[in-house]
Amino acid sequence: MDLGLDRKVIVVTGGSKGIGSGIVEVLSQEGAFPIIVGRDQKKILQVVSHYSKKGTQVGYAFAELTDPKQCEQAVKKITKEFGTIHGLVNNAGVNDGVGLETGTYEDFLHSIEKNVAHYYTMAQLVLPELKKNKGAIVNIGSKVATTGQGGTSGYAAANGGRDALTKEWAVELLPYSIRVNSVIVAECYTPLYEKWIQNFENPEEKLASITDQIPLENRMTTKEEIANTVAFLLSQKSSHTTGQLIYVDGGYTHLDRALSKPNT
Repeated sequence: MDLGLDRKVIVVTGGSKGIGSGIVEVLSQEGAFPIIVGRDQKKILQVVSHYSKKGTQVGYAFAELTDPKQCEQAVKKITKEFGTIHGLVNNAGVNDGVGLETGTYEDFLHSIEKNVAHYYTMAQLVLPELKKNKGAIVNIGSKVATTGQGGTSGYAAANGGRDALTKEWAVELLPYSIRVNSVIVAECYTPLYEKWIQNFENPEEKLASITDQIPLENRMTTKEEIANTVAFLLSQKSSHTTGQLIYVDGGYTHLDRALSKPNT
């Protein structure tokens, strides 16, 4: 399916690794101009170089996303180089384990800054260009806001905020025909996920216990599967879809997990 994203300028925060890198890959395959925004300069330049060698254009702007001034400079750079912005994917974030028992007030606020405050900052900064183009925003969220996880109050609160902002922005931006949706992730094997798994005494056993609970095919969601949904939501193929939280998770969040257990 041709999604009609050819030459569309799409900003992807945290696009150099994990789910973000999958989103950049799919957007580039669709002929879009993905623009990576993040702080890891070395990694970002490696990714840009990788695509350049293939003859594919991927842009970038460096920014510590918790710093609004750096975000502003990044958006100005992108607009100057590419002329406009058609879409935004708010993706960057980290499950930082700031819990209720073990965290502090300062840690909690910092988790909010790292995981949802920059969603607001980036959306506000790109809004003038999205208005011109009747663009789209896709927020990446986590099932943690729906199911809880334990020991990660900051991340859970931030993801609840992402969900709420998706609906709020969808309403506020109706007059401009700007669509806003979320893709909700459950179990996707990224480098950060692998790092978390390795914290357990028996990582392989722990991983198996999780995949066994994923109803559809007892496997992790791939970053490409998440990216495909993101690309669809950015495109005019989803032209009457807004304010939606779309779970790309193999049924993990909402289906009865007893369905996934082998018969005994």
